[in-house]
Amino acid sequence: MNVTGAEEKYSQLPEKEGSLRKASAEHGGYAGAYGSERITENNTTNANESRKGLLEEIVSAANLNEAFKRVRANKGAHGVDGMKVDELLQYLKENGEAVRQSILDGKYRPNPVRRVEIPKEDGKKKRNLGIPTVVDRVIQQAIAQVLKPIYERQFSENSYGFRPKRSAHGAIEKSQNHIQEGYKYVVDMDLEKYFDSVNQSKLIEVLSRTIKDGRVISLIHKFLRAGVVVRRKFEETELGVPQGGNLSPILSNIMLNELDKEMERRGHRFVRYADDLLIFCKSRRSAERTLENILPFIEKKLFLKVNREKTVVDEARGIKFLGFSFYEAKGETRVRIHPKSIAKMKAKIKAQTSRSNGMGNEERAKKLGRYIMGWVNYFKIADMKKLLKTTDEWMRRRIRMIYWKQWKRVRTKFKMLQTLGIRKQKAWEFANTRKGYWRTSISPILTTSLGNNTIRGLGFLFFSDYYRQVTA
Repeated sequence: MNVTGAEEKYSQLPEKEGSLRKASAEHGGYAGAYGSERITENNTTNANESRKGLLEEIVSAANLNEAFKRVRANKGAHGVDGMKVDELLQYLKENGEAVRQSILDGKYRPNPVRRVEIPKEDGKKKRNLGIPTVVDRVIQQAIAQVLKPIYERQFSENSYGFRPKRSAHGAIEKSQNHIQEGYKYVVDMDLEKYFDSVNQSKLIEVLSRTIKDGRVISLIHKFLRAGVVVRRKFEETELGVPQGGNLSPILSNIMLNELDKEMERRGHRFVRYADDLLIFCKSRRSAERTLENILPFIEKKLFLKVNREKTVVDEARGIKFLGFSFYEAKGETRVRIHPKSIAKMKAKIKAQTSRSNGMGNEERAKKLGRYIMGWVNYFKIADMKKLLKTTDEWMRRRIRMIYWKQWKRVRTKFKMLQTLGIRKQKAWEFANTRKGYWRTSISPILTTSLGNNTIRGLGFLFFSDYYRQVTA
């Protein structure tokens, strides 16, 4: 078995019994990473009961093959062993049964996750992500697939994050309904570094109430305690659920379902999306009292940290939730995009339409198009027609500025303007302008030659055009 450079890089880490090593080999298309065993309908998970033998269901061929396909489809970066997703199939063909048996024997040891930091929205702080090895991702996904139907019936109707047929849009619409019904004050709860501060013992206790197969609890605990590699150094993980692993979403919901059930017991109206939580009240005083009373449960029962500085009581129209905000018009609660989300979008467009980012125009148009489609699909439930119109005008001006700079010389400008339909005399006059790039981008020189339809013909997508497509 060949040892890759990435393996040698982390060779100082203690090798655990049953941990997986990389086997590099070329492979063809998907042909089944595991054997031919299949689950029948009568052997699927019953969400109403907790039974032994759950581990066998997790490592069944059908479940592992489905997990493999999901991991392969999601792609993603490599873990500490350097194995890439496109090397995974061949590895599992050669070692899958041994991996499966080591899990059943209780000898499987997950590898530590690779820690990467990504900037938060404010650009000042960073969020820790833990990237498991691709093999560990398959096993985590296999566990998650079996746990989800068991826990779905336990989860609250007020929980919207990382759940089937639920989304941020549902969370916003539910919030909108609460506000419309007179619950105009909110507790905007901030759980400090939630994924990094989950008490693992408490999480295991909560899991053990439903999962009666101790081998599954032990396997999950091993993933929690696998450790992280930070700048080539191994660190133990006694707290937290590594954000970025396939198990993190379901474990997050299982833990915070304890808070959901407590708030339902107390009769609160609330909406939760992952660790973003709003509690709705009819008055400021009621909201302040609600916050004061729920804090002991969160901190002393669940052992989670509440960021007192960021947790606020405010009118619903004053808060940002999942990138949206609320306002009132003619007695109706409406949804719009929060100014911070708009600023973030404009910063992204500005970066992709920079004159000096080295990007070709064809690539620029494709990247802008992908970003615009994703952004509009997420925010389409908000009132934003006017915003999109002004954003399109600004973006088109930046695109015109790019082309004007790329043409550089007077002769090139003269030639391109003629190609775009400007008469010879006028093209020569325009080509000799001494105006700066930004000023020229809004002048008749370019608004005439590089009109909206011409820019569309160059492959660029406009916010307003796509918004009309998805809301028609």
